Amino acid sequence: MTYANPSDPIRRSVTIAVPLDAAARIAAALEETWPAPDAVGHFETSPTSAEVFAHYTETPDIGLIETMVQAAADGAEIGSLQVETIADEDWVTLSQGKRGKVEAGRFTVHGSHEAVPATRGAIEIDASIAFGTAHHASTKGCLLALDDILKRYRPERVLDIGTGSGVLAIAAAKFCHAETIATDNDAAALNVAEENAALNRTPEIRFRACHGFEDPALVGFEADLVFGNLLKSILLDLVAGFARHTAPGGLAVLSGITADQAASVEASYRNFGFVLKRRILLDGWAILVLQRRPSMPVFD
Repeated sequence: MTYANPSDPIRRSVTIAVPLDAAARIAAALEETWPAPDAVGHFETSPTSAEVFAHYTETPDIGLIETMVQAAADGAEIGSLQVETIADEDWVTLSQGKRGKVEAGRFTVHGSHEAVPATRGAIEIDASIAFGTAHHASTKGCLLALDDILKRYRPERVLDIGTGSGVLAIAAAKFCHAETIATDNDAAALNVAEENAALNRTPEIRFRACHGFEDPALVGFEADLVFGNLLKSILLDLVAGFARHTAPGGLAVLSGITADQAASVEASYRNFGFVLKRRILLDGWAILVLQRRPSMPVFD
């Protein structure tokens, strides 16, 4: 992500409400518009929707943007394009995604613009097209769950499915001498995650481009701790994979679901040998900490 020269006098913000599953490709399309935007990103506004934004120091071609957004939406229903002029004093805050640091137990997730003590639990993550700055309650809740788990033991194998920015894998790697694998089906997100891992001095994380667990590196891989900060539909689709790749007695931390969706997800995972150990409710979102029963066989 690049940023504008603070002396530029005119700056504009373009935002659009979109379905969550279309947000990444619409953000990618905005990166290709001309004049080039100074910052592009997206963030969840609900379990099924997101807001995509782009910031410009040159006047953007709104007609071109609308055409590219419609093409990237690929038939998905999207909101109308919103364009506004940004006051000088708000520009850097918006273009760098400055929304303040987030504290979750021993972890402090912060942007590069924030002065934070270089402690073991400090994680530098700037806003980007990859999900996971811990401002979203589901990510923060997963970090709180990890903080609680680390009070009792240190996993030796960690798996993060749908890693996004890599924040959960990075957080685990900072406190566990663990073999850690993180997957995502979004190549752009994986590039961001790898950069974040290097920045946070956790280069040992192995990143794999795949859907769910569909990678040769995961054949026979059973983790003591598996993260899945996804959507309800994806968590239900991948339940057999979570059971197969969570070691007997191991833990799965699941989120990306609302409080009223938690019971159905829990029930589905119970059928595959998981028992609920803890439920965290945060701003209407649920985080489930499940343990796989040692003697339960796995069937697709």
